[in-house]
Amino acid sequence: MVVNIRNLTIDDYEALCALWEEAMLPYRPNGRDTRKNIAAQIDGECSIYLAAEDNGRLVGAVLGTHDGRKGWINRLAVAPDHQRRGIAALLVQEVEQRLIDLGIEIFACQIEDWNDTSMTVFDRLGYTRHDDIIYFTKRLRPDV
Repeated sequence: MVVNIRNLTIDDYEALCALWEEAMLPYRPNGRDTRKNIAAQIDGECSIYLAAEDNGRLVGAVLGTHDGRKGWINRLAVAPDHQRRGIAALLVQEVEQRLIDLGIEIFACQIEDWNDTSMTVFDRLGYTRHDDIIYFTKRLRPDV
């Protein structure tokens, strides 16, 4: 199997949402994950949104971002029938390399406590777990 890693485009939107659903990754199609919002994010200067394709099918995706000093790995998803083939690692490594090319040397991700699969992936990729960090959010609406 040869997987092609490329930039996500807005033309991938429906396949991306289907991938998130198939991988059981929560998403908010009426909030932060609307087509309009994803289009704006893809075009953002701090975004590194990548797709993994197998024979033209979107089988993996990751949304990388940065704030100029730290890179963030977000929404890593791989189709269940393509898991355990190194696709997640390829996507993360590509985001990391692009961040390194921008001079960024710190990478982080946030994983919800129920997502053991993602914790295993990032542990294997050399990420350090920090149980001492408390995460706060403020949402203007519950669906964003």
